[in-house]
Amino acid sequence: MKNSHVASRKIALCAMLMALAMIFSYVEALIPINFGVPGIKLGIANLIVVIGLFFLPPAEVLMISIARILLMGYLFGNGMSILYSLAGGLLSFFVMLLLKKIKGFSMTGVSIAGAVAHNVAQICVAAYVVQNTKLFYYLPVLLIAGVITGTLIGILSGRIFSAIHLEEKKNMW
Repeated sequence: MKNSHVASRKIALCAMLMALAMIFSYVEALIPINFGVPGIKLGIANLIVVIGLFFLPPAEVLMISIARILLMGYLFGNGMSILYSLAGGLLSFFVMLLLKKIKGFSMTGVSIAGAVAHNVAQICVAAYVVQNTKLFYYLPVLLIAGVITGTLIGILSGRIFSAIHLEEKKNMW
C-alpha cells in the first residue's frame, strides 16, 4: 500500500510540474520581446527544469521537459518550433545535469549554463536547417541574453527552492 502511495505522489508531482511548465511556456509566449534578434526568450519554463534537477531524479525532469516541449509545440507551434525547442531543451538539460553532478556550481551557475547551451543548440539547428552559417553572427547577442536570462531564472529558482525546503522542514515537525 505504501509503495502505491509513493508512486501516486510522484505521478501527481510530475503532473503538477508539467502543468506549471506548460503554463509558464504559454505566459512567456504572450510576453512580447523584440531585441532584433530572433530566439531571445526569458526561459520561464526552465524554472521547472532547474528546480527539478535539484530534488527529482534526472529521468523524471527530462520526461517533464520533453513532454512540455512536445505538447506546447503541438498546441501552439509547428514542426520547426518543436525541432528548435527539442535541440535547445535537450542540450540545456544535459549540460545542467553534468554541472549539477560536478557539484562546483550554484543553482544560478547551472541555470546560466543551461540558458547558454539552449541558445547554442538552437542556433546550430537553425544554421543547419537553412544552410546558412551567417546565422552564427547572432550568437554573441544570444550568449549575452542567455547569461542574463539564465542569471534571472537561476536566482528565482534558488529562492523558490529555498521556500520549498523551508516548507518541507515545517511539515516534518
